[in-house]
Amino acid sequence: MTVDADLPAGVPGIDVPRLADWLARELPGAGRIGAVDLIAGGRSNLTYGITLAGGRRIVLRRPPLGHVLPTAHDMGREYRVLTALGDATAVAVPRTLAFCDDEDVIGARFYLMDFVEGRVLRTREDADDLSPEQARGLSEALAGALAAIHTVDVKAAGLEDFGRPTGYMARQLKRWGKQWDSSQEAIKATGNTHDLPEYDRLVARLAERLPADAPARLVHGDFRLDNALARLEPRPEIAAVVDWEMSTLGDPLSDLGLTLVYWAEATDAEQLPVGATITSAPGFFTRREFTERYAELTGFDLADLDFYVAFACFKLAVILEGIHARFLQNATVGEGFDQIGAAVPLLLGRAHGILDAGSPW
Repeated sequence: MTVDADLPAGVPGIDVPRLADWLARELPGAGRIGAVDLIAGGRSNLTYGITLAGGRRIVLRRPPLGHVLPTAHDMGREYRVLTALGDATAVAVPRTLAFCDDEDVIGARFYLMDFVEGRVLRTREDADDLSPEQARGLSEALAGALAAIHTVDVKAAGLEDFGRPTGYMARQLKRWGKQWDSSQEAIKATGNTHDLPEYDRLVARLAERLPADAPARLVHGDFRLDNALARLEPRPEIAAVVDWEMSTLGDPLSDLGLTLVYWAEATDAEQLPVGATITSAPGFFTRREFTERYAELTGFDLADLDFYVAFACFKLAVILEGIHARFLQNATVGEGFDQIGAAVPLLLGRAHGILDAGSPW
């Protein structure tokens, strides 16, 4: 395989000649690489579009550059769950093509999948051509997509060993606490500090409220509208759910809680720099309406939803602190990273407010 001479010389995170050689061996007949471009939007794993001869588009996923949290960004797990879901379930995901565990090829493990036509809907500007009816239809479709994930027969899909659901929430609290500590060390190494005393108090409150184990269900780990590809015609639908890097078996309400934290409403006093602010546009479900539809589809008991939403605020705060650390190391690719750090104390405050009120609303 030969690489076009006019390919960009410095595609961040991709060694194009090595990738071309590997692709020729693993996907013979795919054709030469015509272009590689970074697909905007990812603040964690990096996603690239690859244009092959004849115009075919495929997608490459690899871990982020710079500071990488321990146990995070496992390309093998993401590839496995996408392959299993595409083979045996009704969950809409891209078709996987190949996996590479040789870090010498591009500097990290990666996988390839088909390109799926669809829109990433994130900002209020993205709603300019959406009618309220379409917005409501997308809300309905997203609730259905989340319910479909949580009702997958994990044994039939070959995912019964994909995680350890027993003690899931306790391990999540411990795991994300370690991630927080790792990010604090990375931030200190840059000569910066981020003093957030409300973090320790929140961890103690969450530990006191840990729920009993739920039945083992597939958990996406970062479910939100802008981690899906949407289509509007002939009717609103979710063409594919993407970004499965944190998927496992565990408590499905942890997914619902995080989705609600990401979900913006027009009456919110402050907007987060992540998630889809488009949901504040006319026609989209409120957080309560989304929850009610999800409950109808799954039949799950949501009595402790305040805990799960508060926990989601904690988890997202830790994730954003890790991204903030990479930004301070000058190891991020894309725009908007300078606003990430400011969202961390906001999320910690929201979590305390939810636990104080005993309600996610």
